[in-house]
Amino acid sequence: MSLIVSATSRPARLVLACAALATLGACAGRDRPRADLAASQVNTIGVNSYLWRAALETVSFAPLLQADSAGGVIVTDWYANPSNPGERVKVTVTILDQDLRADALRVAASRQVQQGGGWVDAPVQAATVQKLEDIILTKAREIRRQTMAS
Repeated sequence: MSLIVSATSRPARLVLACAALATLGACAGRDRPRADLAASQVNTIGVNSYLWRAALETVSFAPLLQADSAGGVIVTDWYANPSNPGERVKVTVTILDQDLRADALRVAASRQVQQGGGWVDAPVQAATVQKLEDIILTKAREIRRQTMAS
């Protein structure tokens, strides 16, 4: 009995295999439309992947305390520039959206200076935060351009 089932299923397998090959052969055309790599469709994380990568690259000078791609939050630890050890900074980058837009990014910075053997909070210039945001946005746009070109 198994010989009969085997003999009758062999042609069925052959027909299915031929149908599968014909279906795959239709996918081999060279005139496929070019996919638009919209930021919200490229990422598999909760936020814009271009902004995420650019932000990580921009704050890579400092050690990371937290990097939550689902929530879009990057927090650095305190960083003191070796040329100015009496001052240190801490940066928090928050990505708010899946689109590559300026209002989808928020940067906050804290600064401390050394006084009397301890660290004291000091003001951060608004231009410093704005410059960090501009650097991240410029890098994100460049990453997007490179992705679209390839």
